[in-house]
Amino acid sequence: MLRDRYEFDVRFWNMIHDLAIEMDPELAQIDRILEDDELFRMVKNDLAKHHPKTLVTGRNSTPVEVILRMLVVKRLYGFSYERTERHVSDSLVLRWFCRVYFNPVLDHSNLNRWALLIKPETLAVFNDRIRAIATALKVTRGRKLRTDGTVVETCVHYPSDSSLLADGVRVLSRVIKRAKQIVVEQTTVVAETFRDRTRSARNQSRRIANQTRRKGEEAKTNVKTAYRQLVRVTRASVAQAKTVLELLKETGTCQVNKLTDSLQIFIPWVEQVIDQTVRRVFEDEAVPAAQKIVSIFEPHTNIIRRNKVGKPTEFGHKVWLDEVEGGIVTQWRVLDGNPPDRDQWQPSLAHHVRQFGRPPDQASGDRGVYSPENEVHARRIGVKRIILPKPGWKSEARRQHEHQRWFKRGRHFHAGVEGRISVLKRKHDLDRCPNHGEDGFERWVAWGVIAGNLAVMGATLAAR
Repeated sequence: MLRDRYEFDVRFWNMIHDLAIEMDPELAQIDRILEDDELFRMVKNDLAKHHPKTLVTGRNSTPVEVILRMLVVKRLYGFSYERTERHVSDSLVLRWFCRVYFNPVLDHSNLNRWALLIKPETLAVFNDRIRAIATALKVTRGRKLRTDGTVVETCVHYPSDSSLLADGVRVLSRVIKRAKQIVVEQTTVVAETFRDRTRSARNQSRRIANQTRRKGEEAKTNVKTAYRQLVRVTRASVAQAKTVLELLKETGTCQVNKLTDSLQIFIPWVEQVIDQTVRRVFEDEAVPAAQKIVSIFEPHTNIIRRNKVGKPTEFGHKVWLDEVEGGIVTQWRVLDGNPPDRDQWQPSLAHHVRQFGRPPDQASGDRGVYSPENEVHARRIGVKRIILPKPGWKSEARRQHEHQRWFKRGRHFHAGVEGRISVLKRKHDLDRCPNHGEDGFERWVAWGVIAGNLAVMGATLAAR
């Protein structure tokens, strides 16, 4: 049964008081922010859907308050789930902050399961409430808006056609092996149906990698020969998987349903890898990025080219961030593909108006956001200072416009968004997402932004 919180423990408070242990001022301010009842209810509503009768029956769960605060600690300090459990267990201050007191600390695996119940949509509303609290506490007034994008990578290895084919064979062979016992008990099937081709695929993938490093026509010929063998092995594995899938459909146990779902998910992805390999290697076709799959485990991953020094191509999702003065990120958007930056200007302004009830006095973006239409739109809705530097050639009038003092000051203010992105990546783990699936990606980005906002609010309030 889901509980709200542990009963206040006077003994714990007395121990901290006697030992003269004081909470870090920033953490103490965050502690006060998280006492907000509306934030508590948002998380509780999602956790209550763990089971149909979570709120009324069953053994007592870890309280909602503890789960929420442990998740905040995790992203606030960049801990893993295991380190979060260990640090909260070892620290009297964190036990107090998380409201654990003398009770057992939630196991890291269970904390992970609870975290998966909180929806990305809930976290977006959660951040809106934090922004409202920041406004009420005068951390921000929403008068200045700066907007920019970054890339958060998914947890995938560098994709090559050969490695993706080998991954496909390995996964299909693993599922087929699990299904073997069930299928053999109910039908008579030839042994070839369950042949494990993982080693063959892995050997051909290594051969391709070794030959690719060499130069000359002989190496190119060897690469194509190895690819033909690897594609043949992969197609054979797909044929095996389809045979096993048909046999599994004749039964209906829970275990069988899981295996059937796995095969139905992975078979189309592996077939797509085969198709893009044939088109690229044998037909010399330049396959568009939108038609490629770069991971059979994270198929939602986009190929994003921004021509950054040292990392011209990134694999993940482009995330657009809106930040107001005071360092509060009011919104994030996970974009599909790699759309032009200028398309994000008007949605950012519209969201700001919905949140604050008025347009910002100053709004800024980088050169990629500029377009005459964006400037006209901002002026029409009432933005007083529009900071959008024009790329490329500029007329004399445009140069004079961008050399005005207010425009230069706006450019200096806008540069701070790069620092905010850097902090979110380094301190709050927004450089790479270890979560699986699109929902997992959204959830990871959301907690990173929320932790960043709480840290900024804690520092600002503690400095007063």
